[in-house]
Amino acid sequence: MNLILLGPPGAGKGTQAKRLEERYGLKQLSTGDMLRAAIAARTPLGQQVQEILDRGDLVTDAVMLDMIAERIAQPDCDRGFILDGFPRTVPQAEGLDEMLARHGKSLAVVIEMRVDEAALFTRIANRAALSTEKRADDTEETLRKRLGIYREQTAPIIPYYRDKGLLKVVDGMAEMDAVTHQIETILGFQPASAT
Repeated sequence: MNLILLGPPGAGKGTQAKRLEERYGLKQLSTGDMLRAAIAARTPLGQQVQEILDRGDLVTDAVMLDMIAERIAQPDCDRGFILDGFPRTVPQAEGLDEMLARHGKSLAVVIEMRVDEAALFTRIANRAALSTEKRADDTEETLRKRLGIYREQTAPIIPYYRDKGLLKVVDGMAEMDAVTHQIETILGFQPASAT
């Protein structure tokens, strides 16, 4: 089962993806993690990405899609994958659909974690206060900027997936376990089957 978790920064996508990975064997694929791993491993793709970032440019959609295609072909994705942080634009969503089709794969569902933006600032502040390692995105200024980018670039993919009949919505402001339960229900998983 292949799915996307959508939502603004701080919505809890990474937390929920990790829970699904641990409980059901779906592989969480964070494009940020993939990029960092490729750079650290100094693979040809990683070196290409480093050069792009060193120039201050964004990694192209084609490079991201090549990286995802390479990653989903690995055995740990056989049970399915969860994309977290991609796609971020309608052209990326269209490219993802085309790439998956070429590889005989498709998305089962796209889950939007709907949250109250004002409450995200409190959530981010709490996360920063509780975390032992400081995340660069755990500041109000950074969150405000990232929310603007999300509304402008990423939110338009919500109707794209709604029109395809793939979009489901969960209350991302609910307690963490309740959000997990909502997602499990959408996916048809019985919470009792958790390992």
